Amino acid sequence: MIELQGLTKRYGDKTAVDDLTFTVRPGVVTGFLGPNGAGKSTTMRMMLDLDSPTGGSVLIDGKHYRDLSEPLKYIGALLEAKAIHGGRTAYNHLLCLAQSNRIPVSRVDEVLEAVGLTSVADKRSKGFSLGMGQRLGIAAALLGDPEILMFDEPVNGLDPEGIHWIRNLMKELAARGRTVFVSSHLMSEMALTAEHLIVIGRGKLMADTSMADFIEKNSRSYVRVRTPDPEKLRDALAAASITSVTTLDGAFEIQDGDPARIGELAARHQLVLHELSPQLASLEEAFMQLTADSVEYHAGGTLSPGPEAVLPGPDAPAAPQWGAGWTEGAGKAARTGKES
Repeated sequence: MIELQGLTKRYGDKTAVDDLTFTVRPGVVTGFLGPNGAGKSTTMRMMLDLDSPTGGSVLIDGKHYRDLSEPLKYIGALLEAKAIHGGRTAYNHLLCLAQSNRIPVSRVDEVLEAVGLTSVADKRSKGFSLGMGQRLGIAAALLGDPEILMFDEPVNGLDPEGIHWIRNLMKELAARGRTVFVSSHLMSEMALTAEHLIVIGRGKLMADTSMADFIEKNSRSYVRVRTPDPEKLRDALAAASITSVTTLDGAFEIQDGDPARIGELAARHQLVLHELSPQLASLEEAFMQLTADSVEYHAGGTLSPGPEAVLPGPDAPAAPQWGAGWTEGAGKAARTGKES
């Protein structure tokens, strides 16, 4: 169990995390959501004592992280997949972690096999792809067989098979009574994985509820109806005091409608229906609705060529690649004919 009580973090005049209080309980996958800049990463770093809170506290099974003598046996975490020594092999990276936490060496081979990295156990991690690094990070989190697991963007860089695997792994761990806390920006993946949600915006707690309740309270559901006789359907709906909205493609949307009632109404009026489909709200819609006023970084506008932009002809030389003997200043000098 992870318990936050009044957790606060300030950087000068900016409050990154603002009086957060919530509990991550065992037995369910708890999703951690929030827009960019909401304070999710800062919160997770404070859980692991990587950042010191300005106020409040975090308890891991009733103890501060710093008081855990062998922390990997209590909590396993994946925050940054590439935060490993690139010169070490996958095996040696895990071996160092195991020895420092008095974890049996045999466990290293077990977790390498579990994440699918046995064949590259003796390869240096600096040559790993993003997905392989992610798997190694997950192996490190699993190493101590902890009761609490925390993942930040766990599917980042994974292929479809890997995504399916980590999704089922988190569900399986929760089913065994483990505490699983996962942060992700992929709403579709979170909807398939999490049962409970913690949502923050601008450092403040916005929701602490089940997935189903969150979607129900923060988005709309409706019934979509389409018929070759729209005028007759419109009259029938109006006579039954059912409010509808006509869409651009000629269909009707009925807010909080009952498909069975609408189908029976159409049958009584001998109406042919080409579509009668309940449209359930998505997690993404609910999240966007709730956090609309908490988004700190808004994308907008369009990109257009600058006043000096010229499309290259077929014989134009290739553009320089930064890092191949070029710098931004050198590039500017080449464009203007002046030294930078």
